Amino acid sequence: MNSFVFPGQGSQHLGMGADLYNSNKKAQQIFEDANEILGFKITDIMFGEDQEALKQTNITQPAIYIHSMVTAIIANKFFKPDAVAGHSLGEFTALTAANYINFEDGLRLVQKRAVAMQEACENNESSMAAIVGLEDKIVEDVCLQSKETLVTANYNCPGQIVISGTINAVNLACKKLTELGARRALVLPVRGAFHSPLMKSAEDSLSKAINKIQFKEGTCPIYQNITGMPYTDIEKIKHNLVNQLTSSVKWTQTMENMKLNGLTSVTEVGPGKVIQGLFKRISRDLETKSLHQLIV
Repeated sequence: MNSFVFPGQGSQHLGMGADLYNSNKKAQQIFEDANEILGFKITDIMFGEDQEALKQTNITQPAIYIHSMVTAIIANKFFKPDAVAGHSLGEFTALTAANYINFEDGLRLVQKRAVAMQEACENNESSMAAIVGLEDKIVEDVCLQSKETLVTANYNCPGQIVISGTINAVNLACKKLTELGARRALVLPVRGAFHSPLMKSAEDSLSKAINKIQFKEGTCPIYQNITGMPYTDIEKIKHNLVNQLTSSVKWTQTMENMKLNGLTSVTEVGPGKVIQGLFKRISRDLETKSLHQLIV
């Protein structure tokens, strides 16, 4: 099975996509179409020098979506997946790339999602932390014992989990998990508790937006974060997209299920190589590559 996978927030970098914009007229047109859809020149930030501006959720998420989709569209002859998946935000890109929704609708959904998440972050002082070197059960138990909101937000790969919750709960958990033997318990430079109940207001906003979008039959199954399982049924896909914001990203389970279903190669579509690295953690025999590197 050949899988194409899409990164989420955190894979952004200054200059992302500038090489495509400057070397390919079709890519340039897609970038300009995205500027028009968004109502501002996001390319000025993507290709510019303001690192802090690019880190803002309402900028980061559309930027990564656009870069990933430009890559997929330009590399059309290479884009022949048996299945797709995306990490958090990347699930929306995967959905678009597999033709469940069109590029414009996908970008508007991502913009709506990003703005709603930014607002939720501003309304709730919260945080996230990466925990490395402990069994899932130990991290889960510490979260369950918290008196404040604290959950496992991302199962990134075996031995690497991200927790999400109130600032105090995250800080206390980092101290406790370090005492329990974590190799690292690192508070992340984010101002929100993604994939936790503190994103409920963003979930409600996204649900309304998703229900206004026209979905159609896709070209292949999409493995979704909320369960790590493949889907083709549109109503189930929509339901999972909405609930993703307040649920854990089961990326470890996604990778393991793909492997069980015959995964042989993984192609990352978008900026960075983080997702390839995570797949290598579950199997060094997998062929991994970057679609971006095939076209520049």
